[in-house]
Amino acid sequence: MNKQALLERIAVNPDVMVGKPTVRGMRITVEQLLKAMAAGVTVPQLLEDHPELVPEDIQAVLLYAAELVEEITVFAVSD
Repeated sequence: MNKQALLERIAVNPDVMVGKPTVRGMRITVEQLLKAMAAGVTVPQLLEDHPELVPEDIQAVLLYAAELVEEITVFAVSD
């Protein structure tokens, strides 16, 4: 699946989850999945816990987060 197709799996709708990015408009947020993975939940566990998700959804979450981080510029602060 190409980059654009993956990113299209992430939806932002002010009427769903207060406008937080979600997977395919479901009530599963990018934030929720990222925090779960950061806490050690594996992709197979996520897919088992959320049978409505498919592996491409997890790829989309990671790509979306990477795209956001890519846009951030960090400035060093010197004393």
